[in-house]
Amino acid sequence: MAVTTALHTLTADEVVARLRELRVRQPVKYWAFYSSQLGGIVTDPALMVLPFDDHMVHRGHGIFDTAAIEAGKIYDLEAHLDRFIRSAHNSRLQLPTRDEMRDVIVRTTAASGRREGSIRYWASAGPGSLGLTPAAGAEPGFFVMISAGLGYPDTWYSQGLRMMTTTYPIKPPLYAVTKSVNYLPNVLMQMEALERGLDNGIFIDEAGNVGESSNMNVAFITADGTLKHPKFDHILSGCTSLRLLELAKTLQARNVIDGIQVCDIPVAEARAAREMLLIGSSVKVAPIVEWDGKPIGDGKPGAVARALRELLQEDMRSGRDRLIEVPY
Repeated sequence: MAVTTALHTLTADEVVARLRELRVRQPVKYWAFYSSQLGGIVTDPALMVLPFDDHMVHRGHGIFDTAAIEAGKIYDLEAHLDRFIRSAHNSRLQLPTRDEMRDVIVRTTAASGRREGSIRYWASAGPGSLGLTPAAGAEPGFFVMISAGLGYPDTWYSQGLRMMTTTYPIKPPLYAVTKSVNYLPNVLMQMEALERGLDNGIFIDEAGNVGESSNMNVAFITADGTLKHPKFDHILSGCTSLRLLELAKTLQARNVIDGIQVCDIPVAEARAAREMLLIGSSVKVAPIVEWDGKPIGDGKPGAVARALRELLQEDMRSGRDRLIEVPY
């Protein structure tokens, strides 16, 4: 954080110049950004900004969701919009119509020129004051960002991840099932894990059942070959998890797994699993091989994790009913 005793009032041109200098010092891979507050799309990362008094900025009163760009097509956007709309309802936020949001997302993707990447979009209560409730007459904001997305090392898949039970409490159900920008518990969980030389953490609920990870779901392959996933009533309903539960039926038909259940999973049962999986739109499916210093199964990436990842990758490329063409 730069501190100087020589302060002066900046001109608009100086502000833009300094925003560009910031992006030189801290390079990013952001390709296009739509802002309803600007009324259009910008491709200069220095101009991808929000007012400081936007309620999403100073009170965390905002929501977001994501989608992936695969081979020039948007994958599974409708499922993510369903969750976005539910989050808006829970957060008492106004949204454009579904058709308007889809159109803006597709057109912003086209403006980016990117055929592989990530889409993240937000809704806020808008700017106008620093009060606790939204400013009177505030205009809600809708924003779309096209970026390179989150990247993970190949070792996550070839060697697996090492996790810990976090010391931070799981969010109450209302906040856990709402994809809001308030990710403080999630951030603290992952910081805690990284400080201990681990990859991530796991929330456990008050009843002693497995919850979720920082920004991903977890699932298990039990000793008898059942794919078990925690119930979605107190964790985020991961769109990738929901899709994988459908795709996994093909593995059941091939006798790779013996069953599929969405249920409470006590910690003791989870620790005895044959495989443990980390699931999310960015990570897809990654094997967890160690939890709280003890191996999961034989301590090596398992065959079901690999099979599920392959199913998802194929669906992202050829699942016609889940792909939207982008008019580049």
